Amino acid sequence: MPDTFKITGGTPLHGEVAISGAKNAASKMMIASLLTDEPVTLRNVPRQQETQITQEIITAVGAQVEWLDDHTLRTQTNNISSNSVRELSRKNRISILAIAPLLHRAGEAFVPRVGGDKIGPRPVDFHLNTFIAMGAEINEQPDGYHASVKDGLKGTLIKFPYPSVMATETSVLAGVLAVGRTVIHNAAMEPEVKALIMMLQNMGAIIQVNANRSIEIIGVEKLHGAEVTVIPDRMEAASFACMALGTRGEIFVRGARHEHMITFLNAVRKIGGSYEVRDEGILFSGTGELRGIELETDTHPGFMTDWQQPFVVVLTQAKGMSVVHETVYEERFGYTDALKSMGADITLFSNCLGEIKCRFKGQNYKHSAVITGPSKLRAQQVEVPDIRAGLAFVVASLVAEGTSILTGIHHLDRGYERLEEKLKGVGAKIQREQMSGV
Repeated sequence: MPDTFKITGGTPLHGEVAISGAKNAASKMMIASLLTDEPVTLRNVPRQQETQITQEIITAVGAQVEWLDDHTLRTQTNNISSNSVRELSRKNRISILAIAPLLHRAGEAFVPRVGGDKIGPRPVDFHLNTFIAMGAEINEQPDGYHASVKDGLKGTLIKFPYPSVMATETSVLAGVLAVGRTVIHNAAMEPEVKALIMMLQNMGAIIQVNANRSIEIIGVEKLHGAEVTVIPDRMEAASFACMALGTRGEIFVRGARHEHMITFLNAVRKIGGSYEVRDEGILFSGTGELRGIELETDTHPGFMTDWQQPFVVVLTQAKGMSVVHETVYEERFGYTDALKSMGADITLFSNCLGEIKCRFKGQNYKHSAVITGPSKLRAQQVEVPDIRAGLAFVVASLVAEGTSILTGIHHLDRGYERLEEKLKGVGAKIQREQMSGV
């Protein structure tokens, strides 16, 4: 039977929490380890379902994986034993990144159609077009994609219409062992992308990050092993910050990095919250009166789309009107129906209620939200549709009076390590139970 969370809210949270390594960095680093036949050691690796899925992907093609301790992983892929990751227990969009190392080391690859969170279309065109431009042949099949290349990938010019994080990572993984020079224009510059670049440099790659979202790569013949520490998870850091703000509590988020959260911290201060940056992390406090603001999500260094959902819950507790313009994913406000059922005052619009040039202008996507507060939230039973919306429901349940029941919490297990334990550590009343009658 599926697990549920029972959360009793209405109590300010206080205490300290240590954030885990970033899943969006660790999973890409594990894929990058396939580029060499030498050992790669990764420290501060989070232990949640996405790490498990990525481990399944790399072992399916020949990697030998050993956990040296709870968060240190050593992997070595002496040979590619299979060019296919067809048989996976769960389809995940991470698998598309395996194409580049498999093409480099085996000359062909098969990956299943991507899955992941239900937050709108995540087309793989950017990825596939990159491989085609670098000389690969792509055969789209009903259950996935088959790629092949005869004489290795060739460096090329890549220009993205939008700075996609995973497409940038695909191009970097493809370029490091390609013949010649690869230049990526309009590349994503998120901290997780830069962490991957730094790892590959440490493995012997030649990668230059230029101004104006440009990355230049000179392909090398071989990469060697490396030891790397995964950066802290800035999404998890913001999640616990929102819990402190929303419940009017105070939480010290150990491991949160100032340089990764500059835009988030500005938003915290604008709504009347407070923070204190320390050497070991950041202290967040929501004891003052909160007020509404205008906010737009954007690619890094803008306000991160994965911060938006829990922050919207905080805005339901702010006095006055807030406007949030989502410019990254067109269907990311679906979770607000559940918040409205809990008593939030949220209205969605298809208009672009912001100043950022938006890809969704003139389309019928409700990608702007007006939140009026403060609202008294009440407990509800809600189903978690994806990781970040699920975290928003956790925050809302902690704010609300009464006991809420969250179903579909496997999404939270995929994205957060020991979430229940960490929440209890800051005073949350949360219990994991099996759903009866299922």
